[in-house]
Amino acid sequence: MTELLLLGTSHKTAPLAVRERVALTDGRAEAFLRELAAHPEIREAVVLSTCNRTELYVVVSDPVEAETTVLGMLARQAGLRPTELIDGIYSHRNCDAARHLFRVSSGLESMIVGEAEVQGQVKRAYEAALTARTTGPLTNKLFRAALATGKRVRTDTAIGAGGASVASVAVEAARSALGELASRHVLIIGAGETAELTARALSEQGVSTMFVANRRRERAIALARRFGGETIAFDGLPGELRRADIVVASTASPHAIVGAEELAQVIAGRAGRPLLLLDLAVPRDIDPDCAALPGVTLVDIDGLQAQVARTHDERRLEARRAEGIVEEEIQSFAGWLGTLDVLPTVAALRERADQLVAQLMAENEPRWESLTERDRARVEAMLRAAVKRLLHEPTQRVKSLDAERRHARLSLLREMFGLDDAPDPAREAVAEVHELPRPAGEAG
Repeated sequence: MTELLLLGTSHKTAPLAVRERVALTDGRAEAFLRELAAHPEIREAVVLSTCNRTELYVVVSDPVEAETTVLGMLARQAGLRPTELIDGIYSHRNCDAARHLFRVSSGLESMIVGEAEVQGQVKRAYEAALTARTTGPLTNKLFRAALATGKRVRTDTAIGAGGASVASVAVEAARSALGELASRHVLIIGAGETAELTARALSEQGVSTMFVANRRRERAIALARRFGGETIAFDGLPGELRRADIVVASTASPHAIVGAEELAQVIAGRAGRPLLLLDLAVPRDIDPDCAALPGVTLVDIDGLQAQVARTHDERRLEARRAEGIVEEEIQSFAGWLGTLDVLPTVAALRERADQLVAQLMAENEPRWESLTERDRARVEAMLRAAVKRLLHEPTQRVKSLDAERRHARLSLLREMFGLDDAPDPAREAVAEVHELPRPAGEAG
């Protein structure tokens, strides 16, 4: 019997210093996905890694053992001991794991409740697993249902009204700190989705931005054209840092782009002008030590919480409606998950009963020398009928269980009857059939 296991960490459970160690950027995610799929205990795997979460969805036969295994694998790639990681890790199984993913896809678990970007991130994670051929029946159903749930939430509620995102909240934080932004010189480091969202939010404030990108120069040029900005080569970064009033960093680099020592040299040439640094990347693009430099204000992804709280207040009612939709969709998924193992479990239970009948007949064969073939057939038929009647009631009850409880009850049933273990004749007690005592006075 297979089970769904989720192991993850997010902005709700772990500080940024831990999340950036665990974060799986594009190259690391692909390599780790292959490592998971190659493990004999793991049958299916999908890796979801965003700026605020890293989650591993795996299908296994023994979730207890697999949880330890997967945690160890995640800790190794992060360069941490499992004990350093475990406090920030959450673990869910089966319907609870599915419910969590449905909430993620719906924007209910995001730092900015209702953000639309997470839907695309879930989709890309699933597509990456499809390309790597690490999905299977369970994860295929799970992710398709999660994406459909996220789409329904955004169609049937106003949870995403206004298009708030980490980028737009960061720009709002800059406006709160500096006032009007139109006259400010803004530098965006990166050319990904967050960079695009930041440029759009800044453009709405009348800001023309300067883009710097290393690996994705062509995309940076396209963004600059769309939002009326400019681009420079990566080696021109120090000069732009001298001019900038605001720097937004959002690359997928595994290492810091702006170091404290390098920035200190830049600050010396700024004549005391203040500099606001908005680091929206995980792992961080800006060395945290930059915050100690004179005139520098550094806000990282976790530093946006005060601004985020105001956004949450506006969306609380829509979030409750979205949660109702999630619960409706999870009931449908739970029903499917429960039926996934009903027939195999019933079949395995009956097969185990047949094995026991055959074993009982074989063990007592030497004691039935006087039985005719017809009598032997009658004894075997009687045993099979007794077993069939014994199993009838539990079989019917398993089939009629409500969707939410079915999978857990099936797991218990399989464990109690050892249906996932190969039968061990050496451990089976020999069942002897003894002759009944004859009534007094009856001839022998």
